[in-house]
Amino acid sequence: MYTQALDVMSKQEIAADRRPVRSADDAAREAAFEAHIADGGFVEAKDWMPDHYRKTLVRQISQHAHSEIVGMLPEGNWISRAPTLKRKAILLAKVQDEGGHGLYLYAAAETLGTSREQMIEALHSGKAKYSSIFNYPTLTWADVGAIGWLVDGAAIMNQVPLCRCSYGPYARAMIRICREESFHQRQGFDSLLTMMTQGTDAQRAMVQDAVDRWWWPSIMMFGPPDDASPNSEQSMRWGIKRISNDELRQKFIDATAEQARVLGVALPDPQLTWNEARGHWDFGAIDWDEFWNVVNGHGPCNRERLAARVKAADDGAWVREAALAHAAKQAAREADALRAA
Repeated sequence: MYTQALDVMSKQEIAADRRPVRSADDAAREAAFEAHIADGGFVEAKDWMPDHYRKTLVRQISQHAHSEIVGMLPEGNWISRAPTLKRKAILLAKVQDEGGHGLYLYAAAETLGTSREQMIEALHSGKAKYSSIFNYPTLTWADVGAIGWLVDGAAIMNQVPLCRCSYGPYARAMIRICREESFHQRQGFDSLLTMMTQGTDAQRAMVQDAVDRWWWPSIMMFGPPDDASPNSEQSMRWGIKRISNDELRQKFIDATAEQARVLGVALPDPQLTWNEARGHWDFGAIDWDEFWNVVNGHGPCNRERLAARVKAADDGAWVREAALAHAAKQAAREADALRAA
């Protein structure tokens, strides 16, 4: 759901990942790889690829998968409290979709030679990141609609270019994910529009409050400015990313400012104005200190979200063990049948 902003590394990690080529054969392979990518080619799991390309993909895809799984928590909290049976069914289906997205993405990352257990351990230990947006609380029912409209809207803007990612398994997974995310965005907008046009004054105030709280974290989802994003240039050269953080953020704001007028809500940015000369909406300064504070584990719900995922893994350990034991027993029976034949 929410990946482009996640590919962040320390200077030490960057230096370690970008070691010089160690042989003439590797140099020739890398030159051929770069030419293939520059020509618009795609890379498959069994193709040769530079180590840094592989590591960048593992980091990005696994962090994307973590975001889908952790992203189930803020909305899952409202399934039992949805105001109608229709809204409950829609939200339940959406949360199930997010779980499915995580599974697609873990499977795509596994094609790069990392195991799901390694990825989950990296998440639970705090080594791996997930989208900072999910470290904010969902205080009211309107937050569920705001997440659908703003958070999933930002996710779609991020993810549609990933359908043309140079790594084939990731690009193919993103096609289905983007279709489902489009539905999520529409249902969020519809939920808010219903409250704004058919609801009470209190419900309209609840929608405005939710928009006020989710607007700035949503536009932070596109990641730091291009000049402060050390991996963007390399990722774009390799075709992992197709559009820069700042370009995607501007596209999102341009689209959302118009949608806000239809909804009848005010976006919480007094500097948000249409610039006729640029053909875009101008917007105010983003609080990047808040962004990095949340990314580094100090947001309102960082500890709560991680603790919930660790507890879920611990509580489900017996199910995984039982499934493995059953699979082993089935394999043994099939082997015995083959020997007997």
